[in-house]
Amino acid sequence: MGETLLELKDLSVRYTTDGVISRAVNHVNLKLDKGEILGLVGETGAGKTTTALSLLKLLPKYTSEVDGEILFEGKDINKMDDKEIRNIRGSKISMIFQDPMTSLNPVFRVGEQIADVIKIHNEGISLHEVEDRVDNILTMVGIPPSRKREYPHQFSGGMKQRIMIAIAIACNPDLLLADEPTTALDVTIQAQVIKMMRNLQKELKSSVILITHDLGIVANFCDKVAIMYAGEIIEYGTLEELFDKSKPHHPYTEGLFGSIPNIQEKTSRLKPIFGLTPNPAELPEGCHFHPRCEKCMEVCKSGEVPTYRNGDYRCQCHLFAGKEAAV
Repeated sequence: MGETLLELKDLSVRYTTDGVISRAVNHVNLKLDKGEILGLVGETGAGKTTTALSLLKLLPKYTSEVDGEILFEGKDINKMDDKEIRNIRGSKISMIFQDPMTSLNPVFRVGEQIADVIKIHNEGISLHEVEDRVDNILTMVGIPPSRKREYPHQFSGGMKQRIMIAIAIACNPDLLLADEPTTALDVTIQAQVIKMMRNLQKELKSSVILITHDLGIVANFCDKVAIMYAGEIIEYGTLEELFDKSKPHHPYTEGLFGSIPNIQEKTSRLKPIFGLTPNPAELPEGCHFHPRCEKCMEVCKSGEVPTYRNGDYRCQCHLFAGKEAAV
């Protein structure tokens, strides 16, 4: 067992807009050890980004409500004031946002945007030291330091994403939140970015939460995997446990794997998961996945869903009922 860096205890997030309550995240419990990489996987609308934003208190102030505990190095982020959380953002917890095209400021040179993070979290640092650190960070992410005086529009999509990663690692954070860092990139560039992130993670010894819907990236990058659906963690375990097809899994997890092409099998078409992700303002009773589940039973349509546990592995499904289940 490693040393715990982050622990979410019964985390719930609700948005209220025009009197309508959307339950985006529902009773999430997670642990992340120092140096560990966790893949947070699920369809669009599962609550992955909301979970990440809650760790930095970046949710909309007047329309969101957060319950539960977010313990970072033993301190509850939910109870921190604005000054305390500003000291942590960018310094101890950094985030690589989903779209580098809109996350970078178009009117500032990329070197200035990296330097700002360094100056904010290192009072009294000299300009010469800042410039040296900017050069070193750009070199780490594979960009020539000579390009630091260029503007974001002068870079390709993959290079912009590297700059976003440079900004995120500028202060050697303990926790890096990567929100679908390869979504807007082509397959070749995706592989380069993931390889670079893996090398940086080893070099900096940071913990990482990788938000994605791409199980291929998870297989190449993560230690642990959490499958998220309708704001809940429905299955959690090590990479080996989740990718072991000889073991039973949650029907949603099986559906995700069924949607991936298999080069060893010849088939006329992929098998997608029936239906759509439920509206967080109108979540189904019982198991939230039951309207889309091919293995749905009558018991799935109401009441609490039991959670099967085996060491750190857990799966929230009635199919596992009676196997050391605990609600």
